[in-house]
Amino acid sequence: MIRQINFLEEATARQIVQRAMSIIHHSVNVMDSNGVIIASGNASRLYQRHEGAVLALAENRVVEIDVATARNLKGVQPGINLPFSFRHQQVGAIGISGDPEQVRAYAELVKMAAELMVEQAAMLDQNQWERRYREELANQLLQAHSEPGSREEMAAYLGLDLQQPRIVWIVELHEPQPQLLRGLLAELESTQREALITMTSFNELVLLRPACLKQGVWDLQQERKQAQHLQHELQKRFNLRMIVGGFFTGEDGVYRSILTARAAQTMARRLKLRHHQLFYDDYPLPSLLCDLGEDWRAQELSRPWRHLSVQDDKGVLRNTLRQYFHHNGDHTQTAAHLHIHVNTLRYRLQSVEKNTGLKINQLADILQLYIGMLMHD
Repeated sequence: MIRQINFLEEATARQIVQRAMSIIHHSVNVMDSNGVIIASGNASRLYQRHEGAVLALAENRVVEIDVATARNLKGVQPGINLPFSFRHQQVGAIGISGDPEQVRAYAELVKMAAELMVEQAAMLDQNQWERRYREELANQLLQAHSEPGSREEMAAYLGLDLQQPRIVWIVELHEPQPQLLRGLLAELESTQREALITMTSFNELVLLRPACLKQGVWDLQQERKQAQHLQHELQKRFNLRMIVGGFFTGEDGVYRSILTARAAQTMARRLKLRHHQLFYDDYPLPSLLCDLGEDWRAQELSRPWRHLSVQDDKGVLRNTLRQYFHHNGDHTQTAAHLHIHVNTLRYRLQSVEKNTGLKINQLADILQLYIGMLMHD
């Protein structure tokens, strides 16, 4: 259910009383739409029904009460009572205690101040609730399943189109400091107005941004430009990394996008990548393999690499393989990067074959070593 806003909260009524009494030095009461005092300069009058306010609200007019009239009314003191409204709706009444001749000049000013404060409070309240709905909608879209109709109800309230494809961006701070995270959230809410944003940890925010489409097709290059621009702006104040998930359509598109973004995040951490920006589409295979975790199939695939790790205590052979894979199996480039002779490289690769029982020139064998490296490096 979407929350209905009560425009005159007791907290707002107390603020009206405090602000008015700091200026006019007369006791001020604020009554709700039923004429009940919900804030007062005289605490003993709280929650009493004020007949003068009831009359003012019923007849929608200013009601002045002198000493003689006050004697005949219950819970009433001399003064002026006048209704005030918000969005063409009566929300309550203001009462100023004192001789009507003395307080009459203040009445309209206090009423105007009350209406402005109610408007300010309502806008703040609505903004806070809209932020909560946006965050809740983001959280639901990131899940595989959600309550039937709840997404549609919130989207309708926020004026968002659920059919618009969105892509997940993870923004992670290197320092988990609450003050920095709040600053980052405020910055993103200000600059990424079309995105849904949710906080997923003490150093991480997730953005659900409208995907960059060109004639209905995802434009990866434009997505890169958008990410680079945001990265450039944010890095002036924050030390962070951005990870962009894959693009998927359909009702579960956002859910699949967060899965790929998380897989790329896991891969980056496991391989100790220092990139400030990562796109899942640049690392699909490493991301998917790294995310296998401790599944028994993953253990079987990585068994040769783990066996090599035991034999290669100084890490020379594993580092050689890393560079060999990085240079796509090119002997000359790999040897040059390692500052060794090509014959030395061949000798090391032969040592790998001897320790693992696998053949470097066999696709299935080399793939198994590559997978093992991704999962256990």
